[in-house]
Amino acid sequence: MTTLLRLARRKYLGAPYPLRLRSCRPKLTRAMHSRATEFLQNQDPDLSDSQRTVREAIGKICSDFPDEYWARVDESKKFPTELYDALASQGWLGICLPQRYGGSELGISEAAVMMQRISESGAGMTGASSIHMNIFGLEPVAKFGTEEQKERWLRPLIAGRERACFGVTEPNTGLDTLKLQSTARRSGDGYILSGQKIWISTAKQADKILILVRTTPLDQVQKPSQGLSLFYTDLQVPEVEITEIPKMGRAAVDTNTLFFDEWHVPKVDRVGPENEGFKMIIHGMNAERILIGAEALGLGFAAIRRAALYAGERHVFGRPIGQNQGVQHPLAESWMKLEAARMMIYQAARLYDEGYQGGEYANAGKYLAAEAAFEACERAILAHGGMGYAKEYHVERYLREVFIPRIAPVSREMIFNYIGERVLGLPRSY
Repeated sequence: MTTLLRLARRKYLGAPYPLRLRSCRPKLTRAMHSRATEFLQNQDPDLSDSQRTVREAIGKICSDFPDEYWARVDESKKFPTELYDALASQGWLGICLPQRYGGSELGISEAAVMMQRISESGAGMTGASSIHMNIFGLEPVAKFGTEEQKERWLRPLIAGRERACFGVTEPNTGLDTLKLQSTARRSGDGYILSGQKIWISTAKQADKILILVRTTPLDQVQKPSQGLSLFYTDLQVPEVEITEIPKMGRAAVDTNTLFFDEWHVPKVDRVGPENEGFKMIIHGMNAERILIGAEALGLGFAAIRRAALYAGERHVFGRPIGQNQGVQHPLAESWMKLEAARMMIYQAARLYDEGYQGGEYANAGKYLAAEAAFEACERAILAHGGMGYAKEYHVERYLREVFIPRIAPVSREMIFNYIGERVLGLPRSY
């Protein structure tokens, strides 16, 4: 029985709460994570037993995919199918989805540990992004789909037989989601979709897409959040043109623009009631922020680990450069910032699993993790000196990828707006 199945079985047999409780272990001395080529032995004293088990199990899988593997797929722009298949074969793609369809019904708390661990192994945003959609994306289906839809869609996704992507962002609206311009009109037994989407990750690999479009014109609804509908449907069809976007990092995971015109989607592929898609899709937004933040943390810890190892081994003027406070102190400060952000992320995950719907902790955690990770990756390059600019030391790849959580899925400035309005009670600034 796999580790994930054992965790799920414990929960199914009536022990869901102990899995969430913090372990009553003796105080542990936290050591710097081990070398990049080794399994990272976790000593986070605040992890629950289930989180610790997830971290250790994922670490064992990731040990088969060292930094050199990720450098190769980045260079060749080849999707990391091997990691995807390894995770799918042991049931990890369904970590948060219902057991009756092959999932494990664990929480975002466990999923955050999983995504951090993948990223921390050296896989970075590339490895995490290859399965990111599976973890949070189909939550609207799990919550609002019919029994037939769940059976039809969740089983193949969890088993790794189908891949999915997420289609919301558009070129002319960006973060102003309620103004999106892609439309769907009724036609016979379904809908005809027309429009375009941008920044759609893994679209070239995906069999399905969860897509949000407008079914009632904006001028015919009382609120902009009305009139949007959600569909989960086949993507690889003639009516959809997929064009990859060249970008600075995460080359192994494709990011694309979609153009579609007269795209017929069956009515049975609509999730939930017509015109209520936005209400459904926001259920996954906090989860996405938490997971992106966890992935950023992993990348930051990987960078600091490499920098510390290099600083301990590199001798200049007869001493290791890590003995110099000018090298040592910035790395120590970055570890503290990463650890503080990790605690915020895991607090947000715990609250999410307990049913809390506010977004202040998910947004704040994502922001803090992204900023701490960016600084850590930058400092890792500086600690390596000129060799930090060389691909063989991998930290330049970390820096290229760490821009992603600073930009997506929501900008730093929009997080400031959210906190300013929802927490501080200040007037809307935009």
